[in-house]
Amino acid sequence: MDFKEIKELIRVFDKSELNKLKVKEGEFEISMQRGFENSGVITTTAVAPAAMASAPTAAIPAAVAASTESVPAAPKGETINAPMVGTYYASPSPGAAAFIKEGDTVKKGQTLCILEAMKIMNEVEAEFDCKIVSILVENGNPVEYDMPLFVIEKL
Repeated sequence: MDFKEIKELIRVFDKSELNKLKVKEGEFEISMQRGFENSGVITTTAVAPAAMASAPTAAIPAAVAASTESVPAAPKGETINAPMVGTYYASPSPGAAAFIKEGDTVKKGQTLCILEAMKIMNEVEAEFDCKIVSILVENGNPVEYDMPLFVIEKL
């Protein structure tokens, strides 16, 4: 893992609601933990052998770069935005039915999609009752932090 990837991982962790994160890739290991409750302090520890410096880089920065080039114009109406950088998945597994479809009415706490970041699956849940007017992201596409995912009508 190179410096840019570590920096991006820290940024994603900082924007998320996670309190603790540990990532291990081969011999490289990084763990992050928020210091004190509600303090916003992030503590990071990284262990990397010298051999990792010449290892090939992962695809995360490329996916992030690709997603920023294809950001659509801001949709009209209220939206639910991505809480983190990741890959958008509409269903819990390949071949399974999508969590939601356009026109669905969803309740607070209902799962809308999954965002995968660093091989961790994060469920995005509705924060309020609403109707899904439009789904703005295709299954398997990368999304950027705060990118609109759904156009909704609050109920």
